[in-house]
Amino acid sequence: MANSPQAKKRARQTERRTAVNKARRSRIRTFLRTVEEAIASGDASVAKEALKSAQPELMRGVSKGVVHKNTAARKMSRLSSRVKALG
Repeated sequence: MANSPQAKKRARQTERRTAVNKARRSRIRTFLRTVEEAIASGDASVAKEALKSAQPELMRGVSKGVVHKNTAARKMSRLSSRVKALG
């Protein structure tokens, strides 16, 4: 357990940051899930739009430090190739 005032403050800050990062990660996953569902439905135009809206969300996660840059690039690459294969 945190004993010093500094350690207690760091614990409080970590709690807040964890909540924010969890929300961001959840939001990114939701956007990615919409793309997956659109691909599964087989509708190319809906999938393309979903991908277009998911891309900035994923990159925002990179800039905020929630997702690694290469992970985001890999996810975007794989999703875009699957969307491209639809249409």
